[in-house]
Amino acid sequence: MDSSLIDSWPFWALLSAFFAALTAIFAKVGVEKVDSDVATFIRTIVILITLGLILLALGKLHSPGPLTTKTWVFLILSGLATGASWICYFRALKLGPAAAVAPVDKLSVVLVAIFGVTLLGEHLQPKQWIGVVLVGAGAVLLAWT
Repeated sequence: MDSSLIDSWPFWALLSAFFAALTAIFAKVGVEKVDSDVATFIRTIVILITLGLILLALGKLHSPGPLTTKTWVFLILSGLATGASWICYFRALKLGPAAAVAPVDKLSVVLVAIFGVTLLGEHLQPKQWIGVVLVGAGAVLLAWT
């Protein structure tokens, strides 16, 4: 495989989308006969073990070195947000169809664009804003039609 492909963000973003799609399908079946919070807990344990094994296999399971307070605070906040997202996502999958839940979840794309501009000072071009609007409209059409 071409190393430039492996080193590109689109490659990893597409893989992320692929695995996120599988996550929705597998989770929908998995939460069918179990409490959604328990399902989230089981999923989290699997993720921790899997990531630990990957880090071990790659020789990356070591101290990260000195971390600033800012790094700790924002990684902790990110972890809390991830946990809250997963709990809400699994609850939504328990209650609704995966084909509707997943697009609504992807409204995070719209929110990331808005937060990136307002909180991080990022700039989007007009065509990118059109894409943000289309993603939002697409999510609404998929979920509420």
